[in-house]
Amino acid sequence: MQTPEEILKQWWGYDSFRPMQKEIVLSALEGRDTLAILPTGGGKSICFQVPAMMRDGLALVVTPLIALMKDQVQNLEKRGIRALAVHAGMTRREVDLALNNAAYGDCKFLYVSPERLSSPLFRSYLEVMEICFIVVDEAHCISQWGYDFRPDYLHIGELRNSVKAPVIALTATATPKVAQDIAMRLSQDPENPSFNILRSGFERPNLSYIVRECRDKTGQLLDICRGVQGSGIVYLRSRRRCEEVAALLRAEGVSASFYHAGLGTRSRTERQEAWKTGEIRVMVCTNAFGMGIDKPDVRFVVHWEPTDSLESYFQEAGRAGRDGLRSYAVLLWNPSDLAHLRQMLDSSFPSLEYIADVYQKLHIFNNVIYETGEGMTLKFDFDAFCKQFKLRPSSVRNALRYLCRAGHLSWNEDADVPTRVRISVPRNSLYEADLPHPQMIPLLESLMRGYPGVMSYSVTIDDESLARACDVTVPWLHQLLYQLSLQRIINYIPAGRCSLVYLYHDRLVPGNIDLKPERYTFLRSNAEARLNAMEGYLLDSETCRSRQLLAYFGQTETTDCGTCDVCRAAGPEARTRAALMKFAAQHPGASLADLKQFCGDPQNGMPQNAMEIYRVLLDEGAVSIV
Repeated sequence: MQTPEEILKQWWGYDSFRPMQKEIVLSALEGRDTLAILPTGGGKSICFQVPAMMRDGLALVVTPLIALMKDQVQNLEKRGIRALAVHAGMTRREVDLALNNAAYGDCKFLYVSPERLSSPLFRSYLEVMEICFIVVDEAHCISQWGYDFRPDYLHIGELRNSVKAPVIALTATATPKVAQDIAMRLSQDPENPSFNILRSGFERPNLSYIVRECRDKTGQLLDICRGVQGSGIVYLRSRRRCEEVAALLRAEGVSASFYHAGLGTRSRTERQEAWKTGEIRVMVCTNAFGMGIDKPDVRFVVHWEPTDSLESYFQEAGRAGRDGLRSYAVLLWNPSDLAHLRQMLDSSFPSLEYIADVYQKLHIFNNVIYETGEGMTLKFDFDAFCKQFKLRPSSVRNALRYLCRAGHLSWNEDADVPTRVRISVPRNSLYEADLPHPQMIPLLESLMRGYPGVMSYSVTIDDESLARACDVTVPWLHQLLYQLSLQRIINYIPAGRCSLVYLYHDRLVPGNIDLKPERYTFLRSNAEARLNAMEGYLLDSETCRSRQLLAYFGQTETTDCGTCDVCRAAGPEARTRAALMKFAAQHPGASLADLKQFCGDPQNGMPQNAMEIYRVLLDEGAVSIV
């Protein structure tokens, strides 16, 4: 049998694992339920992909991130590893085909969005699938204490009653309380969870955390863009403000663009690729950008305003400096930001009466009558809904989110809807049709060869592969398809983005909707506690920023980073002491020669008297390298 290192080299081309990866892989191969807590960019996918390649059967991977799901499936396919995905936006026929291939084909990885786990169709195939691992990505979503709790994830625990396979759960943001809750909810014996919890150190020695209270955020941002070389990300909450700040940067000579969920699929893909290749230097965006993007040389991440939790801040800031070189995470704020966060907290929890009313209006809007609706996936025009019932969008959005948390439905605000085509005339008639362009004949032939069901029902089309097969560009392919639809030869639904709602049960009558008031109170209390922690981080100007973040995630054995705004304000000698203590803590086997080399490296910024300061630390008993 091959070793994990041999599998890693054969399929991914790496000679060795990153810190903690091998321990996680070996724990999974031993058949132990394993919870892996790795920081953003720590290489979580390797931790389940390698052990899955060493076992018979397929790995069932549960993840809420459709874009990341698609990206991982494509990456595995490029390596010659068969992988499939089942998520919102797919027709029942497509889901059935994918599950059939997973059950009876040579599929190695099946990615599933959590709302699919409870569907009768998925359950029917589950009985015949040979599953080697249940993989839970973004595992903090299953915890009631987590900042991103999703009721869909509770269905994962039910899988353990029918699937006899170990669990590999992964997350980048779990406090000790959340980690214990994850283990309890995923364990076969919740009263006595036996998870092997493996936690990597969260230190990012090359990442300097900077917090700046300021009124002139524009000036601060321009100073950062001009003072720090390399690419960057600027996070904002408002889509409109993203566009304004990007325009402002361009006007000042900074190569910048904006990215948010309101852009079309093609625009988002093009901008993301332009940023990854360096054509665009700075991306101004909402938190829709960044998840799953592997760009190691991001030199700075700027938050234009505070996030509502340290979990989300730590995850987004961690996208800087994955290559190990000096990088900066800068958080800008002023007192009005804190007031706005408090207002957002209040508006995030509309009254239970309001939520119940939105529930009924949602069904009315989609013509779903009482005692029907279970398992339906509905296209949901959010703006039209708010306009029809004269409701405030922010209140409706938060009501829908709570209905998700209460387990009544699942709402994907920004789902990809792929191109769909059905040939609507008999095969014999195709060659008799008066086609206006000669390229339409090879196009129709490619459709019939590549998509066997296209004569009977609407099928999903891969635009890029079909365009290559026909030797045309993707825009010209769309034009040909459109012209064929005008000729009534095909039914053509162009790719786009829309909001989707999945109903877990039939429509309930008023007064019979369980909105779980205890959970409502509990979730609000948790949200307030997370906001208080965020405020504490902003206002604490005496404790090293890195130590504050690490303590929040349960890591107490730490030293000052020496590079954050707090450490810098302490003076040059204090910074040198912090840097030397960190070196000694991180290199327990280092020699005196190693220490001298560290002090002499210009990149580390040590003063000439660094060795004298080290001797003082040695006399104090704070370090031990002699």
